[in-house]
Amino acid sequence: MKFFTKRADLPAETAARVPPGQYLTQKWPVLHYGPVPPFNPKTWDLRVFGNVENEFKLNWEEFQKLDQTTVTADMHCVTTWSRLDQHWEGIPFSKIIELAKPKADSKFVIAHSEYGFTANTPLEYCLRDDCLIALRANGEPLTAEHGSPARLVVPRLYAWKSAKWLRGIEFSDTDKPGFWERNGYHNTGDPWKEQRYWGDD
Repeated sequence: MKFFTKRADLPAETAARVPPGQYLTQKWPVLHYGPVPPFNPKTWDLRVFGNVENEFKLNWEEFQKLDQTTVTADMHCVTTWSRLDQHWEGIPFSKIIELAKPKADSKFVIAHSEYGFTANTPLEYCLRDDCLIALRANGEPLTAEHGSPARLVVPRLYAWKSAKWLRGIEFSDTDKPGFWERNGYHNTGDPWKEQRYWGDD
């Protein structure tokens, strides 16, 4: 297969899994804004807060001890590449919900990452079984470039919503557009609706 393959050049069954405007790749391109942050397991923690009954913070050792799961899901980047059958291993987002107990009026999840990066996601997407906080990908620990040590994975939305270098999860009753959303990207980012940029509805 070429580095990128058009939908029109794919077998029908494969093409049906590739959203409009996307090109299939077997590679995993590295795209991010800013430098790759260092990871220190002695100082890393994940804070869960906001419109919840139980705010909490976990250090790296505590976080790794949470129940884990595996997910196989297709990955779609707003820059038009798609990668099928991406394998993830990590903490199911349902475990975070179980521990935090979001209040009934919570409707959004705000991912907080290193360097102040944020990404907002409607809670409904995080309630799905395929949403997790990934520690491993395709049988190997996440690399720094792909979001190590922990990356939110929301497979049903464009990949910028799957925030790398995760440090916090905020539940909110109001929407809080994140970094890319404030800079022209669509607020939801559904690849099947080609919601790439403002006005793509």
